Amino acid sequence: MKLLLVTDAWEPQTNGVVRTLRNVIGGLRARGVEVTVIEPGAFRTAPCPGYPEIRLVGDPWRIGDIVDRSRPDTIHIATEGPLGLAARTCLVRRGLAFTTSLHTKFPEYVSERLPVPLNWGYAYLRWFHRPSACTLVTTESHRRELAARGIEGMVVWGRGVDTGLFRPMPRAPRTRPRLLYVGRVSVEKNLEAFLELDVEGEKIIVGDGPQRAELERRYPQARWLGYRRGAALARCYADADVFVFPSRTDTFGLVMLEAMACGTPVAAYPVTGPIDVVTPQTGALDEDLSVAVTGALDVDRDACRAHARRCGWRGIADILYENLVPAGAPGRAGPRVRWTGDAA
Repeated sequence: MKLLLVTDAWEPQTNGVVRTLRNVIGGLRARGVEVTVIEPGAFRTAPCPGYPEIRLVGDPWRIGDIVDRSRPDTIHIATEGPLGLAARTCLVRRGLAFTTSLHTKFPEYVSERLPVPLNWGYAYLRWFHRPSACTLVTTESHRRELAARGIEGMVVWGRGVDTGLFRPMPRAPRTRPRLLYVGRVSVEKNLEAFLELDVEGEKIIVGDGPQRAELERRYPQARWLGYRRGAALARCYADADVFVFPSRTDTFGLVMLEAMACGTPVAAYPVTGPIDVVTPQTGALDEDLSVAVTGALDVDRDACRAHARRCGWRGIADILYENLVPAGAPGRAGPRVRWTGDAA
């Protein structure tokens, strides 16, 4: 099987969408699927205003020629940005079937930055995903939220974690708890809720983004480490006493699973994402984030690791595989359409 995957989010971006796609592609290739990725690096791009790490494609109309050359058996659109939009337009015009996935609360992110009503963003999502044979979403709670907004044909996808890379390690001595945040340093991540916490502990931030200069200036007592990847990132997780996840707009929060795999419990708000990922055995949820941090300090680290070990990437790749549709099949096929073409 030849899969064409279209995504606006790709390396060198560092985020959960890119990590998810990388791991899923690895799982598909292990099944014998030939995967071609259409991503911004193949086009002329310009930096996203206020977020230069994200590159916006300037000539997305070239995607039609790439589709023709690739001659894929099946097509998946992973994002709703310029590339995803160009792919959707091209495929609908040609009467080709495809699947999509929905990774983020895109309308909320846009509304945080621009004077765009939330309803406009959800109207765009309804329109974008309507012709898809099936739309993969991250969690059951997010599926319910989207269904209430009129989006149909969804399948819950979930997320996985590499428990070989992310694992418990020896921890350095300390006189007070180490509280860790990993992720983008941007307004939608609600990082100030973490930095303002009145709890005993050293606050450590791993990541970068458009708010870093401002927040580092305002909160110099925190440790700002910038990006960490691979084993260096795993060591940060493993050395923390609590992983604090202050976001209210994430659909999953892959970083929470990575922390658990390293034995570190999670403190978060009881919102979409954390309510699907965090249990009393792996962390604490509370509308008062300081209460959640205090509760997470008492969680057994071995239980966190045991939970993460049940969350492999292979099953996530299988869900995408089972819901792919032949590109030549026109129209909506509905959710849970099993591929019936030749495959390894």
